[in-house]
Amino acid sequence: MINLLKTLFGIYAALVITLVIILAIPFYFFVFTTNLFGKNTPHIAHRISIAMAKVIFTFYLIQIKILRKSNFKKDGVYIFISNHTSLLDVPVCALITPVTFRYLSKEELTKIPLFGYIIRKLYLSVNRKDEASRAASLEKMKQSLNEGISIYLFPEGTRNKTGEPLKNFYDGAFKLAMETGVPLVPMTIRNSGNLLNEFKLKPGTIECLWSEPIFPVPEDSIQNLKERVRLVILRDLLPQ
Repeated sequence: MINLLKTLFGIYAALVITLVIILAIPFYFFVFTTNLFGKNTPHIAHRISIAMAKVIFTFYLIQIKILRKSNFKKDGVYIFISNHTSLLDVPVCALITPVTFRYLSKEELTKIPLFGYIIRKLYLSVNRKDEASRAASLEKMKQSLNEGISIYLFPEGTRNKTGEPLKNFYDGAFKLAMETGVPLVPMTIRNSGNLLNEFKLKPGTIECLWSEPIFPVPEDSIQNLKERVRLVILRDLLPQ
């Protein structure tokens, strides 16, 4: 009976997010095609994403609780890093991050009619199976940072379905930090995977914990930087 209710709530949730996206698309199109906002275009688009996230979680009956507040400059540029267990993580990060950022998304999302156009304008895309695409995405992320727009990455690459606290991290985020000197800001997400499992959704609370920025130093290696960030997130995931 409980699984049936979760499934029904999941169907309801799918209808909600579909409707929210349909309603948001005209606003995104207006912002991106008119170019009325100039250099502020990414910031205006980010506000639309925040509004979408607020609506989604209101209808999902999910509360987002920040257990440890952010401690970084709101006008700074950062590489944000989070664990990833659920599709809920994407709107969670949009909702609680007080800095405009771009995700690195899967290239296949850009091929969806209408929605793909928004993804191409809003985020950066990569084909993880193609070495040239990965190299190009690194350059695009550098360009975004130079433009003053932060980057948000899930270094596990895909959602963690292993049952372990974290999957292995890819190098990209840490290579980006080493080559640009931009600090990494870990943010740990707890309980999102429990609330959304496949197509089964239930109301509840998602907990978020910001950590201090981690600045790369010349003596760092990609592996060393990766382990520093991994330990920070593990500390907040594992029971104390």
